[in-house]
Amino acid sequence: MAAAAADEAPLTGVAWAAAPDAAPAGWTVIGVTVEGAAASLGKGFGHKSGGYLCVSGGRAQAPPGPVVTDVLVLSDRSPQPAGYTRAPEFPEPRPGGSRKKRLYVKLQPVADADTAVVDIKLSSKSKTLPHYTKAGEMGNFAIWCKKGPVLKPVPKPRSISTGLKQLSLQSPDSGAPAARCSIKRAASQHEALYDTSNIYGLSAMDGVPFTLHPKFDSRLRSGSNALLTDLNVKSLADIEAEYNYAFVVEKTAAARLPPSVC
Repeated sequence: MAAAAADEAPLTGVAWAAAPDAAPAGWTVIGVTVEGAAASLGKGFGHKSGGYLCVSGGRAQAPPGPVVTDVLVLSDRSPQPAGYTRAPEFPEPRPGGSRKKRLYVKLQPVADADTAVVDIKLSSKSKTLPHYTKAGEMGNFAIWCKKGPVLKPVPKPRSISTGLKQLSLQSPDSGAPAARCSIKRAASQHEALYDTSNIYGLSAMDGVPFTLHPKFDSRLRSGSNALLTDLNVKSLADIEAEYNYAFVVEKTAAARLPPSVC
């Protein structure tokens, strides 16, 4: 029988097989009808033992390639519908085979398909199968197909490394604002920069003791005002008077007349 309809996974192909063992690997031959009768479609299909319908796909997950979205049975005098292809045969069809009916299959990429054929069954012409659509009749049988929604492959979520998590602007547990996380991160980086255990955080003055020159050390010990006695505080007028320059030489040179030309 075909793949179980309970899987609700789309079929990826529909073809003919000259015998049950003629189907390639990955294809399932529909050997019996829903009533339990042999599903050989007769000698009129170019083979002495008749032909068997076979399908591929129907697994638990949607395949990455094309899927079967429709199946049609038409007369050999009907033109081939647009977007449909004739069902392949295993092995290649023999020349001179007489077929009054032809089986057409429509394939679409799984990303573009909303519904697809998930199961195909054969029955007698008088039988009616609930939830199945009749594709047509061939030989003494009716071909039924069941359609269902296409479950698109869901991409696997990418794992975020620890380094990328540290770059997040928001705390994952408390939902704290981005500014708080940025301040904490900046503080930790500042501390790491001046950590003496880190060789890259050392400066040229690290480890040099701070001492005053003896000239200032004695004055500092005598009192806080001792250092202020040598300071000369100048007012703005004193500074202008000290650095006043009248530009007399420049003005005199500019006032001189050029010598007359004889």
